[in-house]
Amino acid sequence: MVVGAGAGLSTAAGLTYDGERFRRHFADFAAAYGFTDMYRAGFGPFASLAEKWAYWSRHIMINRYDLPDLPVMADLRAVVAGREHVVVTTNVDHLFWHSGFDPERIFATQGDYGRWQCSVPCHQATYDNEATVRAMVARQRDRRVPADLLPWCPRCGAPMENHLRVDDTFVQDEEWHAMAGRYAAFLDEHAGQRIVFLELGVGANTPGIIKYPFWRLTHAEPLATYACLNLEVAVPVEIADRSIAVAGDIGASLRRLRARLEASGG
Repeated sequence: MVVGAGAGLSTAAGLTYDGERFRRHFADFAAAYGFTDMYRAGFGPFASLAEKWAYWSRHIMINRYDLPDLPVMADLRAVVAGREHVVVTTNVDHLFWHSGFDPERIFATQGDYGRWQCSVPCHQATYDNEATVRAMVARQRDRRVPADLLPWCPRCGAPMENHLRVDDTFVQDEEWHAMAGRYAAFLDEHAGQRIVFLELGVGANTPGIIKYPFWRLTHAEPLATYACLNLEVAVPVEIADRSIAVAGDIGASLRRLRARLEASGG
């Protein structure tokens, strides 16, 4: 089984970027800038680096470090339990690690909220940010973090940036390449075998990373099945006879799938 997870899975798990959750954590930024959700707020503009990191430290804290146990992820873990599987995800919230999935089976293609990189970048390395992020959240006042907490590149002195793929400055460090290699090796090892490509919550922003490859791989592998759980689903006619598309809430779909598997003995 190959699990491909997009933003819709995190949303179904409860990590929404708008509504009450946004207002609860960012009312001051909403009042100052008119922001209405975390996605748009992440692009600023902020008056200073101190204000930028006041926003981003909170964003990272609630979407990466301060995560509850989420039933949707427990259901997904139960679905893949006992099966050879690998995960490829465009999400940067570390949710699969947090939910107990095997780290050796996860490929996070677009980065990690828990890492920083040089904004230039002057070198291909990323840095753990947890201690600094927690200090930023604890010590910020009036939408600003203290100057001594601002992150600077240890090599060139440029400002650090979140390790998120937004343009061609994205750093693909040793761990990124290791994840990519393990994912490619899994696909090679199981070529020609019965395999399910399970797509969860992949939208139209980056279909070239999960959705289109899953379609191509299913078409190329005669024993493969493509399954898609999403609010809106689409299946190419070329693989329609080997596809399962379930439109609706991902959480509800995973609950039903888990119950059926457990009732049938797996």
